Amino acid sequence: MDNKPLVSIITVAYNADPFIEKTIQSVLSQTYSPIEYIIIDGGSTDNTVGIIKKYADRIAYWHSEKDNGISEAFNKGLSKATGDIIGIINADDWYENDAVERVVNDFGSADIVYADLQIWKREKKDFIQKGNHSLLTREMTVNHPTVFIKKSCYEKFGNFSEEYKCAMDYDLMLRLHTSNCHFKYLPFVLSNMRLEGFSDYNWLLGCRETLAAKNTYLPTQRIKNYLYYCKHVLAIAIPGALRRMGLGSAVKLYRSRFSQLKKFYH
Repeated sequence: MDNKPLVSIITVAYNADPFIEKTIQSVLSQTYSPIEYIIIDGGSTDNTVGIIKKYADRIAYWHSEKDNGISEAFNKGLSKATGDIIGIINADDWYENDAVERVVNDFGSADIVYADLQIWKREKKDFIQKGNHSLLTREMTVNHPTVFIKKSCYEKFGNFSEEYKCAMDYDLMLRLHTSNCHFKYLPFVLSNMRLEGFSDYNWLLGCRETLAAKNTYLPTQRIKNYLYYCKHVLAIAIPGALRRMGLGSAVKLYRSRFSQLKKFYH
């Protein structure tokens, strides 16, 4: 263990009692050690805190209090993290059992490592979403629940911007990308995510914040950024309309064959 890096894992939660136990168990059952587990709860009013307390003796740090949103919660977790490598998994997502071990084994000289994401819908596997950091100047093409970042990157380039409510992860990834950090893609599933989370219900705000982040880090291409924003909105709105019309198969065909990030349906 003396030669193995400490990995900090952060989970942020709010009223997550239907799912958070699976998240916690996925971290505590990792095949890798040492792991420092940190949970930041936003003052839940359901049984989330009760579930956290069940595992308190195996959690390095946890706290429950009201916050100003996900970005602040992420930053609270980062302020407590002492690991060389930091991963973030939200309270309705979960890791594969060997996720951390595979990340550490493949990290090499990278600054950021990420992989594929298994998407679930109504407790059934829906599709696998691939990743491609070379497309980050267009939109969020890195699966945040699979991302592991060296602590030194946060120290050098900053934490999550608390100006953002949805696209804080994209803002960070684009900042690191335009700062020439070394991204490494692992071509296998590391994490699982349920559909219909906060960002899924606030997709238009997410699109607007994505545009704002691009204008911050890519200011010389504002016209291109705006045109891609229009494309981004249509790319989300049209599939939503097709699904409401009962044409979900057409959406799957487009996403599996023509989308920039390929999705492989089960």
